[in-house]
Amino acid sequence: MTARTYKLLGGDGRVYQSEVPGLLGGHRQTKVYGRLDCPAALRAIARGGYIPHRVFFADEATAIEAGYRPCAACLRETYRTWRIANPKGG
Repeated sequence: MTARTYKLLGGDGRVYQSEVPGLLGGHRQTKVYGRLDCPAALRAIARGGYIPHRVFFADEATAIEAGYRPCAACLRETYRTWRIANPKGG
């Protein structure tokens, strides 16, 4: 029996296989990452337009290294801190 593998995005922006599922999800076009149970992401998934651009990260440090920012809906405090450090959005 083979172990299940998951596709995760690394800090270098490349996809790799992992036997451990990602802890965070992200959107490739908007470069936003958040919790897997994020209400904003779940609404977007329900509308059907989000899934083709969905990526997963092993942890927050990897998402940041890959150039993603925290979600304002599910990671409010992290987003506020990021926003103060990046007033022009990037």
